Amino acid sequence: MYTPAHFAETRLNVLHQLMHDHPLGSLVTLEAGGLSACHIPFEIAPATAEFPHGVLRGHVARNNPVWRNPSADVAAMVEAMVIFQGPSAYITPAWYADKHVSGKVVPTYNYAMVHAYGPLRAVDDADWLQALLTRLTNRFEAPRPQPWQVADAPADYIANLKKVIVGIEIPLTRVLGSWKTSQNKLATDRTTMAAGLRERGDSASVAMAGLVEPVPSL
Repeated sequence: MYTPAHFAETRLNVLHQLMHDHPLGSLVTLEAGGLSACHIPFEIAPATAEFPHGVLRGHVARNNPVWRNPSADVAAMVEAMVIFQGPSAYITPAWYADKHVSGKVVPTYNYAMVHAYGPLRAVDDADWLQALLTRLTNRFEAPRPQPWQVADAPADYIANLKKVIVGIEIPLTRVLGSWKTSQNKLATDRTTMAAGLRERGDSASVAMAGLVEPVPSL
């Protein structure tokens, strides 16, 4: 991923937080017919001594060839890539002070992005899957007043569903972040941008406003 130094985000906790907040990742692998992408909700496990960049876990349909792909052989250390996209928003030139001075301004598009890399391995284990499905369900159901639980479905029904999915696990070898959030612009322009983004009102623009707005100096 091309990332100018002033847009690079290297803090692992910040990168993990984006992956947690935007869990639908685009899993990119190289297959016999070329590049392939699957879109999967992932869980990001914290860094440990064994896995200092963390571990991604998810599941795919058993009919999905990605888990059988030779290029995902852990022993060969062939990397898969998972792309997580955070907030993004169009930035109009109207928000730059120079528009009214020199006119030398152009539009741009801001975003926060993480690319996570590591060898993909299949986990064909019913207990592992049960634990993963329970964690994912509990997380996504938590905001509901009456959260649905895996145990609410008949046990034999869940057991049969687990037979048609396979777990995947990616111990991360590197995690790259690109935060293009107008860090290279004047603080006054960033304040104006943040106000304009909030006025726009959609959730992505409001989230970007929080990333663009300059932090007050102490």
